[in-house]
Formats: sequence, C-alpha cells, structure tokens
Amino acid sequence: MRENTLFGMGNPLLDISAVVDKDFLDKFGLKPNDQILAEDKHKALFEEIVKRNKVEYHAGGSTQNSVKIAQWMIQKPHKVATFFGCIGNDHFGEILKKKAEEAHVDAHYYEQNEEPTGTCAACITGDNRSLVANLAAANCYKKEKHLDLDSNWELVKKAKVYYIAGFFLTVSPESILKVAKHASDNNKIFCMNLSAPFISQFFKEPLMKVMPYVDILFGNETEAATFAKELGFETDDIAEIAKKTQNLPKDNTKRQRVVVFTQGKDDTVATVGERVTMFPVVDIDQNAIVDTNGAGDAFVGGFLSALVQEHKLEECIRAGHYAANVIIKRVGCTFPEKPDYQ
Repeated sequence: MRENTLFGMGNPLLDISAVVDKDFLDKFGLKPNDQILAEDKHKALFEEIVKRNKVEYHAGGSTQNSVKIAQWMIQKPHKVATFFGCIGNDHFGEILKKKAEEAHVDAHYYEQNEEPTGTCAACITGDNRSLVANLAAANCYKKEKHLDLDSNWELVKKAKVYYIAGFFLTVSPESILKVAKHASDNNKIFCMNLSAPFISQFFKEPLMKVMPYVDILFGNETEAATFAKELGFETDDIAEIAKKTQNLPKDNTKRQRVVVFTQGKDDTVATVGERVTMFPVVDIDQNAIVDTNGAGDAFVGGFLSALVQEHKLEECIRAGHYAANVIIKRVGCTFPEKPDYQ
C-alpha cells in the first residue's frame, strides 16, 4: 500500500446533527428519512437547529466520510486516501481541515471567499435521519481552478481506485468525467454512488454520461428503485435492477461492472459475474443503533479499504458491513481509534 492509492472527490460539509421531533420536521416540510438540498425555506432551519440542546458537529460530506473510513480501516500508511473538494476561508473550513488531518486523509481543498463552508443539518428522530445540505462553498468547485492544476492532477494519476458520490453531479460533472475517463483509459477502478433519489430524478443526464465509465456502482434500496423507475426498467425486484444496471453500456470492457445495493438491515445485493448474490449483514441488536446517518458512507468506506488492497468482492462487502455496523452504534460518521476487524 502506498500514499494516494485511493482518490475521492466531493462535497466537504460540516454535519450539524441534533435530535428533533416530528413538529420540527413538519415545520420545514421534511420526511423522516431523506436527503435533500436546502432551499430558501430551510434557511431558518440551520439557525434553529444550532440553538437546540446537544448539537454535535462532525466533518462530513458523503465522499469525504467514505474515504475517511477507508483510511481508518487501513490504518497505515497514512494518506492512502486523497480528497478534493471546495471549502470557504472560515472557521468551519478550518474545522474540516483539522478533522481531515486527524483522520490522516490527504485533503487538498480548493479554498475560496465567495461562499462559506457548506453544512449539512442531520435531523434525527429515532432510527431515522433527514439530511438537509446547504452546499454553499462545496458548490463552487472549479475544474480549471483546482483539478486541472498539474500538482493536483498528479495526485489523481497516482491513484488506482476512484470514488465519487452521485451528489457531486450537482456541482461539477465535468470534473467527474475527467477523472472517470482517466480511470477507464488506464484500466483503473472508478466507483460511484447513486447517493439519493433526487440524483436519478433531476440529474439523470449527467449521471448517465458518467455511467459508461462506472466499474462499481453503489446505492441503497430506495435509490435503486428510483433509478430503475427513471430508466424504465419496469421492475421493482432489487436483484433484477442490479442485473439490468450491470448490463448498461460500458466503456472499458476489460472490467465487468459490479453493482452493489445495500438494504439497511436486509441482505446486501451484489452482482457477482453473471449471478446476483445476497450477502447478509452483521446481526445487531436494534437497541444498539444510535444513528444510521453515515451507514451507507461507512459501508462504501469499508468496501474501498478492501478494494484498494485488491481483495475479492465478497471480502470487500464483508469489510463494508463491518464498518457500517461500527458507525451505526455512534453519533455521526465517527469511529473508535482503531478497527478490530479480522
């Protein structure tokens, strides 16, 4: 293993999480379990949530969470994971830099003064979490100002595995395409995530432009169902959706696409060659679940940690299940000092 083997690019956000009640969700028109982008009507939500008791701040953003967990699973060497994204020159930006450093991730942020560092309100009720992302600075990532710079592109070229959450399609699809094509042309592994139902619904065009370069696609059962609906698959059988997704056109034919759909406490569904296989998750006492926010990101992080070590698919999924199991017993996408993964 060497530095910068894993490359991630996405929206670096500071998670602001608090336990709220149904009235709070209703007031801002939120579903208990969802991810949305903040609109004007949510401005007051951010002001209100920070006034609540017991607010927790965690470095977040889907892709950044995943590469951080991958690095935690790997432990040494440090800086196996690289991360690119955009932040503001402000206090929240400093927190993100400090947290990335503590997690031993090699983060190279594009810093600008137009917008403040992005935040994500995690409104927690019981086992559910409703995420409202105010991208702000994260939305200001510029390919020509950051990704195209020689010193940064060198870091991209060093990687063997690439991971970008679908969320970044709303920010810089041209940056995603540049990285995805590089991976495909050099027979390296490019991974993506469906991330949220709204990505398939409203960003289908950029998503489908990247799809031919996707070697491994992640998603959960809700995202898979929405994706299938948008593509007219005419099935709600998750195994069939996985198969049809695997068979979508692909640029690099040296690698068969792998599709991995998680389903919370139900089996994870994955395409293994021509078959679709079910992988049971780790049993957990429902009372031990503290916060499911970050479970999906953690699964991907665990999976990537095994993938960069060139383990088999089954092993990657097992590592993903382990990481998700650790994360859901804690608030936010946080983890103990060391994994006890065998």
